[in-house]
This record gives sequence, C-alpha cells and structure tokens, in this order.
Amino acid sequence: MDDITHILETTRTVAIVGMSDNPERASHEVAHYLQAGGYRIIPVNPGLAQKGEKVLGETPYADLEAAAKGLKEAGEAPIDMVDVFRKSEDVPPVADQAIAIGAKTLWLQLSIHHPEAEQKAAAAGLNVVSNKCTKIEHARRGIVRDV
Repeated sequence: MDDITHILETTRTVAIVGMSDNPERASHEVAHYLQAGGYRIIPVNPGLAQKGEKVLGETPYADLEAAAKGLKEAGEAPIDMVDVFRKSEDVPPVADQAIAIGAKTLWLQLSIHHPEAEQKAAAAGLNVVSNKCTKIEHARRGIVRDV
C-alpha cells in the first residue's frame, strides 16, 4: 500500500481550508465528494464562519484552532487531515496550525506548494502531500469506505 492510499484509508475527519459555499468551486466539489465517500468534512473559512450558515450540513470555522476546539468541546473526533485550497504563500500559517492541533496529514491541493512549510510539517511528524487533489487520488485508488 502506498502512502497516499494509507492516508486516504485511515483518515476520518478532513478540514477543508479555504472551502467555498459555491458549488462550482473546486473546494466545495472536493468537500462534497469526500463527504459522500464517508469522510467528515469541516469547512474552514473566516468569511463562511462569519455568515454563520452551515455548508454541506457542517458548521464552518474561522481557522483550524477554532475547528479543533469546537470538535473537542462537542466530544467529536479530531481533525485527521488538513486539505488546503489556498495560495502557496498562505500555507505557512496553515501548516503551523495543522501542527498545533495535532493533525496527521497536511494535504496541499493541485498547484499548491511551499517547501519550507512542508518540511516543517514533516519534521513535526505530519504526512505531507502537495500538488495533488484528494478527489482525484481517492477516485484513482477506488477506495470504498463504510459510510
């Protein structure tokens, strides 16, 4: 089993950083796909959190720390994967928060790369995947999960 297959098979809760409430945006499409595939998705977007409206039935949070705190207070499973839909230059603070909340994986979507942040996350023990789409990789591997 390769690393990406292992990550996708063992991940349960995915924070979607930069998630949009627009169904035509890639972040929304990927989140919907993952949710339909049995993953718990957590929208992370300050604008959506401020609106106070659920997205795909989930409460959006302003940042990863607020999301982790909200899940913990609700007695729910922690965030396993941080799936990033932000510009490459926006990755360092997201990587720092992923480390701080104890995420297992930092996943940077297609065309997103930040070598220093990736190295820092890997050094902290996180699995790091960059420039790959979770939806594409999941579909390519034919992973089926119990929903």
